[in-house]
Amino acid sequence: MTEFAILGGGCFWCTEAVYLRIPGILSVTSGYAGGSNPHPTYKEICTGTTGHAEVIKIEFDPEVISYSKVLEIFWNSHDPTTLNRQGNDVGTQYRSVIFYLNEKQKELAVESKRKHAYLFPDPIVTEISAAPEFYPAEEYHQNYLTLNPQNPYCHYVIFPKLKKLGLKL
Repeated sequence: MTEFAILGGGCFWCTEAVYLRIPGILSVTSGYAGGSNPHPTYKEICTGTTGHAEVIKIEFDPEVISYSKVLEIFWNSHDPTTLNRQGNDVGTQYRSVIFYLNEKQKELAVESKRKHAYLFPDPIVTEISAAPEFYPAEEYHQNYLTLNPQNPYCHYVIFPKLKKLGLKL
């Protein structure tokens, strides 16, 4: 039986690219969650006024990778100490967030945040909240790196992130 996780660590193109390279991850869907308006569009998200964050919904095999390991990768793949920002991506839509799907995930997320706090010189500002409605992003955002490897954003942001994490480009 598979499990799911919903995480936001800045641009969903980046987080999707990371998790698609992890054994035990079965699928990754880029999308939006945490705001008030239903079925938001990318254009609306980019205004920073919807309350939604760019997130990914991960389907994983818990016999291959645990939720705790999924979270460990999350902490190592972005800067959870910058409020509403990842690099040059600025706005509430780029906030660091863990949307838990059950009480066990909540407990593990809180413990993981505490456990990883020592890795960072500044306090972690990652939001940990109950999962709201998840809205898949438009099709052209799915599997972005694979379909758009020539995009300058991929070269300047995603490729260095994958290299830092020791993941295959």
